[in-house]
Amino acid sequence: MKKNCRMSLIICSAFIFLISCSTSKEKTSWYKVYTDQGLMVVNSDSASIKVNLRYSTTDNFIGKDVYGDLEEAYLQPEALSKLYNAAEYLNELHPELRLLIWDAARPRRIQQVLWDQVEIPLPERAQYVANPETGSIHNYGAAIDLTLADSLGNPLDMGTDYDDFNEVAHIDKEQELIENKLLTELQVKNRIILRSVMTKAGFIPVRTEWWHFDAFSRTETKSRFKIVE
Repeated sequence: MKKNCRMSLIICSAFIFLISCSTSKEKTSWYKVYTDQGLMVVNSDSASIKVNLRYSTTDNFIGKDVYGDLEEAYLQPEALSKLYNAAEYLNELHPELRLLIWDAARPRRIQQVLWDQVEIPLPERAQYVANPETGSIHNYGAAIDLTLADSLGNPLDMGTDYDDFNEVAHIDKEQELIENKLLTELQVKNRIILRSVMTKAGFIPVRTEWWHFDAFSRTETKSRFKIVE
């Protein structure tokens, strides 16, 4: 009887060990994917930067968790330096606010999932979701999606949610959108605060997405970095 109990305990311990190893391997897989190509993790312990990867949840435009256990944001080192500078500028101007990151480096295989599942006709699709054949700047670890949040981490009102594919999310017609009562003065003011600190740090906004910023031009990005597969 004792021998059987001892054998059961050994088998149980071995099973737990294998599960532990498997979980550990799974949790380090994203780290290896990114760091093998020189990307670095965003330090979200700082009071000025928070991370909530929307593709690690079902709260995104395809309604699926495509990142699994990935909880950290990664960027190319120079892009990360620019992000920290933006956080410092925000702290100087608005110490009550935080940068809240929704997405950063994104492997091309995930880009393919987004491309395949977004419900936008092909002629307009690339305006909002980059074609994985050419790659998004996210796929090189040189783009970031983010918003502003209050000290408790609550996102400010920007007029639309993340990944809104309507004209209201565009940044080039904001005054017209205010006049048409599709945006408020406060919503645009919040966007301008975000754009001001990000552009001061060297990021480049895009016309159709108020939340998206590139650390470098597409040409520079593709000439300097490898795409993350």
